Amino acid sequence: MQSKSTGRSGQETSGVREWSRGRLITILTGAVVVALALLVGLGYAIYLAVSGLDGDSSAGDVATGETEHSTVARGASHRDEIAAEPMLSVPPSAAFPDDPDDPDGNWDAGAEQDSIKIPTGTGINGPGLVMTGFPHTPEGAIGQLAQIDTAVLQSMSLQTAQEVYASWALPGGVGAEDWWITSSVEAFLGSSEMGSVKSATASVAVEPAAALVKGTDGPDWATVCVLLKVTATYRSEGHAAFGHCERMQWVGGRWMLAPGVPPAPAPATWSGTELAVEAGWRTWTTDPSTGIPGEHGDDHGEEHSDEQGGAHS
Repeated sequence: MQSKSTGRSGQETSGVREWSRGRLITILTGAVVVALALLVGLGYAIYLAVSGLDGDSSAGDVATGETEHSTVARGASHRDEIAAEPMLSVPPSAAFPDDPDDPDGNWDAGAEQDSIKIPTGTGINGPGLVMTGFPHTPEGAIGQLAQIDTAVLQSMSLQTAQEVYASWALPGGVGAEDWWITSSVEAFLGSSEMGSVKSATASVAVEPAAALVKGTDGPDWATVCVLLKVTATYRSEGHAAFGHCERMQWVGGRWMLAPGVPPAPAPATWSGTELAVEAGWRTWTTDPSTGIPGEHGDDHGEEHSDEQGGAHS
């Protein structure tokens, strides 16, 4: 078992674990909105205290997307700066729909967001049964990260989380046990005492809603962020926005989770809201023609376009 990270990395990992626990418990419990907000707020406050981030969303400069496209790699210190740059701090309630009984009524239907075209990949499962075949572009890194997240969150299995991390992470990262997505799965399962895998009576659906490129360092490295709509059903149904940023690196013909301290947390905002626009989120649109050219024969564009958005499991 890998030991806990120390220093700044260890502090951020611990904080993210608490934050994800609060957020996912709220999705599962089906309690009233006020109680949900209190639970999420508690977890978020703990996260801010541990990480030392400022809780005032209006304070200081925040990253809202790529401002410098670096075509020549500048190295580790530049990458650390990109990853560590804080993003917009938002209240815990920002992750939830205004009307929990009609979540689709205001999903991606408020303020106007810029859009970003994300490739579909080839539709072929790669290591860890994660769909692969995304091109060597920052948008390709976004598509691959969304598929990594979708594979783990929909299965809600600790074994799957560990297998996916082992298959998609380069050496030098936080390790499978301290990976933010693993912590999220643990929170989901622990909140309802399901064990190491979700109950057959529970279901999780994941839908990519928005994304952004936080920064690049040469053609083979990028920090990218995805915003997912998560719908979880267990005794009752809950909906929440789930933001996730990762360092990504192009190695061996695919995008993988890159080494280093995890990026500053992504703002979890309900898509299409004013806060989502302020945070820099760009509405996810699908480009079915941009898998890796020539890989596995046809690019499988339209045929697999629905897979990019995830499915119930």
